[in-house]
Amino acid sequence: MKAVGLYKYLAIHETDSLLDLELERPTPAGREILVRVQAVAVNPVDTKMRAPQDKVEEAPRILGWDAAGMVEAVGPEATLFKPKDEVFYAGSFIRPGCNSEFHLVDERIVGSKPECLDFTQAAALPLTSITAWEALFDRLGIDPDGADQGRQLLIIGGAGGVGSIAVQFAKQIAKLTVTATASRPESHTWCKELGADHIINHYQDIPEQVNELGIDGYDFILCLNDTDKYWQTMATVIAPQGKICSIVETAAYIDLGALKSKSATFVWEFMFTRSMYETQDMIEQHHLLDRVSGLVDAGRIRTTANRVLEPINAENLKLAHAEIESRHTIGKIVLQDWSS
Repeated sequence: MKAVGLYKYLAIHETDSLLDLELERPTPAGREILVRVQAVAVNPVDTKMRAPQDKVEEAPRILGWDAAGMVEAVGPEATLFKPKDEVFYAGSFIRPGCNSEFHLVDERIVGSKPECLDFTQAAALPLTSITAWEALFDRLGIDPDGADQGRQLLIIGGAGGVGSIAVQFAKQIAKLTVTATASRPESHTWCKELGADHIINHYQDIPEQVNELGIDGYDFILCLNDTDKYWQTMATVIAPQGKICSIVETAAYIDLGALKSKSATFVWEFMFTRSMYETQDMIEQHHLLDRVSGLVDAGRIRTTANRVLEPINAENLKLAHAEIESRHTIGKIVLQDWSS
């Protein structure tokens, strides 16, 4: 089967940073399913895992944590899917990625593909949907059925992959009042189209802009861009007893004491936690993706695919990695179909 992977961890412009490969097709065991991959999306985690380091792999490492395709075969203990079912998923951080024609994945972290979307449109959704859903509804404790309607949410980084779906969940599902940050006219327009009530510029004084909006403080903050840089800003604009969630690791120690007087909460979101540790509630990601699929089919949530490359090969994956590293991506970059 065709695949794209690496042996060396190199800058994306290097010839061998990503390679077209031929690998043997795997066989599912236990609760695994084998998926014939039709489309994949690229995320910042892909570029972080490929980032330069001295390590050299003996066997090729396959990246990729967003896929949509058709079930080819199922393991002996699999009960959720059958061959020919159309699925979408993000996979596991500790297993080979989905940048291959056939991919093994545990069925407990797989959802049924939205019927109204093709494979390319669907591949844009899994990783970011899981991240945004867990961040908003599990970590921040926002009610997904609208009981927190009208409360204030700030999303730092509203136009990226996670931000694009988080804005929709927060506005269309939870009925919050959403402020998203965006710095360029095109990203401003994108966030507005997704439902954000207010747009502010994260390169300008955020507390000043929040004051101009007449907002006393945010009940919830979702940080999707540089926790270190925005820590003091978040501590300033969080409301008393508010909650902050970030998906971006820190490079330095942060001052948790800045939240003490407000009795504010800080929590991390890492969507691979359940699959990495095989937690008892690992199947919740299956249920989560099925719920997202239903929301898409009901017309309440739209795909965030914004650029499509064809075919799936090393050359196009290099283009996608380079664009993500430029930090100017709006929505998701998706690759479709394998070259013959």
